[in-house]
Amino acid sequence: MLVLTRKPGQSIIIGEEIIITVLEVRGDQVRLGVQAPRELPIHREEVYNLIRSENIAAVRVDSRALNGLGKLLKKEEELAPGEDEAAREVK
Repeated sequence: MLVLTRKPGQSIIIGEEIIITVLEVRGDQVRLGVQAPRELPIHREEVYNLIRSENIAAVRVDSRALNGLGKLLKKEEELAPGEDEAAREVK
């Protein structure tokens, strides 16, 4: 980890487009100003970790749903060409 020392009003620059400025130091808190392109997501670490864990949970595969989908696809393959939905009900 790169460690830099800055005073209020001083900045660091990341790449060509990101500027982080120390706005205020009060007790054990530091207020930072961030200038970055709008398309670049910026989050507090705790919020980022929450978003990440929610995204991971959202893409987990429910094995029961996957099995059900497999059965539906198998039935779809078993239908003869031109056979319609009503024919499926008869089977």
